[in-house]
Amino acid sequence: MSIAIDSQKCVGCGRCTEVCPGTLLRMCGGKAQIRYPEECWGCVSCVKECAVGAISLFLGADIGGMGSRMTVQKDGALLHWTVCRPDGTAQTITVDSRDSNQY
Repeated sequence: MSIAIDSQKCVGCGRCTEVCPGTLLRMCGGKAQIRYPEECWGCVSCVKECAVGAISLFLGADIGGMGSRMTVQKDGALLHWTVCRPDGTAQTITVDSRDSNQY
């Protein structure tokens, strides 16, 4: 798994570089970049931290994604996970983070 960073959307806040447990992200020219995409283990810390939706996670065939990308937008305690498929369709799943550890 790996991520993609849309440099057009990236505002250069650097929050993603602070949360990456593998220290794979860096700032270059005021934008976030991933140094070694093949070493990303898909923890989605950076995806969840990006306030502007500039970082997406590739959903490979091995997990049924078939080339889809997933982003997340925060709205208070709500997380809106959006899966964008290669055919242009999208599906959003909303999760209340306050309920995430109830089971």
